[in-house]
Amino acid sequence: MLASIGNIVTWEFVGYNMLIFYSALRVVPNSLYEAAEIDGAGQLRVITAIKLPAIRGALVIATIFSIIGSFQLFNEPNILRPLARNALTTDYTPNFYTYSLSFNGQQHNYSATVAIIMGLITMVIAYVVQLRGIRKGA
Repeated sequence: MLASIGNIVTWEFVGYNMLIFYSALRVVPNSLYEAAEIDGAGQLRVITAIKLPAIRGALVIATIFSIIGSFQLFNEPNILRPLARNALTTDYTPNFYTYSLSFNGQQHNYSATVAIIMGLITMVIAYVVQLRGIRKGA
């Protein structure tokens, strides 16, 4: 079941991430590519020395968006739940767990607490990823 959800999410967001990377690559000046060609750099060297450093910020942003999106999974397990009731329990994802607490269990306060803690954990992880991306760029 996890592979099915992973497949859905991958195809759902691959276009979004590609747009981020494509627009980051469009900003790279053509003079860098021309200089690399004059120096005799191969494609692997162009990728490692020009393209990857140029899209480092876009990689960090796409990683942060992917982390936030993985914490927000709700629709995919909710859609697949009728197909595999025993495999997808109500605590399969944090959002699914919060939803089931609030609407099925009528535990609104506990549900709100779980949602706030989930938001704080997401914020800390995104901040750590951002700091790590900035340090690597310096």
